[in-house]
Amino acid sequence: MEKVGIDKLAFYAPSYYLDVETIAKEYEINPEKFSSGLGQSKISIAPPNEDIITMAANAATQILTEEDKASINTIIFATESSFDTSKAAATFLHSLLRLNKNCRPIELKQACYAATCGLQMACALLQQNPNQKILLIASDIACYELGSTAESSQGAGAVAMLLTTSPRIIAIGPESGYFMTESWDFWRPNYSKAAIVDGHLSANLYLKFLEQSWQSYRQISNRNLIDHHHICYHAPVPKLVEKAHRKLSKLNEKPISIEQAANETAESLAYCREVGNCYTASLFLSLLSLLNNHNDNLAGERIGMYSYGSGSSAEFFNGIIQQKYQSQLDKASMEKMLNNRKQLTYNQYREFHEFKLPEDGSTFNLPNYDIGPYRLEKIKNHQRHYSKKSCCSGDKRI
Repeated sequence: MEKVGIDKLAFYAPSYYLDVETIAKEYEINPEKFSSGLGQSKISIAPPNEDIITMAANAATQILTEEDKASINTIIFATESSFDTSKAAATFLHSLLRLNKNCRPIELKQACYAATCGLQMACALLQQNPNQKILLIASDIACYELGSTAESSQGAGAVAMLLTTSPRIIAIGPESGYFMTESWDFWRPNYSKAAIVDGHLSANLYLKFLEQSWQSYRQISNRNLIDHHHICYHAPVPKLVEKAHRKLSKLNEKPISIEQAANETAESLAYCREVGNCYTASLFLSLLSLLNNHNDNLAGERIGMYSYGSGSSAEFFNGIIQQKYQSQLDKASMEKMLNNRKQLTYNQYREFHEFKLPEDGSTFNLPNYDIGPYRLEKIKNHQRHYSKKSCCSGDKRI
C-alpha cells in the first residue's frame, strides 16, 4: 500500500485579535475565568472583508507552487461557516488560485469533524490514483452572540494541506475508529450568523466520544496509548483538551496529574491559545503547533489524532511523521504572522461582529481592512467578488 498523507501544511489567521481579558473587563468578570478556566489568551477576529474563502486562499498560497497548481485535480473544502447552500466554497478558491481546470471541487460539512472526513476521503483517492495531488482546506469563523458564555471561545483561521503519495510531513495510517449519535449540543440554522451551543453538553459529548472512538481504534489497530508518541486533539478550548488527555491516559491505565496533562499537551496547544477555536481547522492547527514547537526531531514517531464534530461525530486516527517534515515547515513565518496581528478594543471588535452584508442584491464595496493578499472586495447582484491586492495597495488600519 502506498504511503499517503500531508506533504505540505500551512495556517493563516486574520490580522486582528481580541485579548480575552478585554472581554472579561467589558462584562466585569474575573479574567482568570478565561485565562485559567479556559486556557485561552487571545482569539482571532476576522474583519468584514475577510471570510472563509480569503482565509483559505491566504493559507494555500503559502504552500502551492505553479507545479502544484497544475497537478491538483481535487479540492476538498471543509467548513461549517458556509455562506451559500448550493455553490461550493471550493469553486471560489479554484478561481482565485487559478488551479488546473481538470479538477473536482467539493464542500464538506459536519461541524468541526469535516476536515478529518475530507482527509480520509482524500487518502482513499490517492490510493486509487497515486499520481494526483489533492488540496484539502479547513477554514472557519467561530461566531457567538455578544455577551454569551461562548463569546470567549470564538476564533478564526484556515489550514491548507497538500495531500500526496510519498508525503514529506505525515503519512496517515489506515486504521481509524469512529463513533456518532445525533445530538443538539451545537448547531447554527441558516438564518443565524451566530451558532447556538449547549456548552456543558458539548464538553461531555466530546469526552464521551473520545472514549468511544478510542476503543474502536484500539480494537482495529491493536495499539495502546504507549504506542503513540504524542496525541493531538480538536481544541474548542485548551482546558477541555487537557481534561481529555487525562481521560485518555486513565482509559489506558496510566493516570496522570493535571500538571502532567498540561505539560504533555502544551506544544500542540501553543497556537490554539493564540487563535481560539477555528472549528474544522482546529485539529490540524494543533498538529502544526506540535511539529513547530517540539524541540526534538519527531521523524518516525507515531501521532494519535482525535477529531470531534458537534451534532455529533468523532474519529481517532494516526499518522507517522516523515523524515523530511522539518523542511516543509516555516515556523518563523507562522510566528511573525501571529505576532504582527493588531489588538482590537472591545468597541472595534463589536463593530466587526455586528457588521452585516446587504441581502437585497445591491452593490456594496467592502472596507479595505488589513488582511493577507486575497480579500473580499464587493457584493453585487448577490455575488461575492474577490481580488488579490497588489504590493502597493493600501489597507485601512485601525
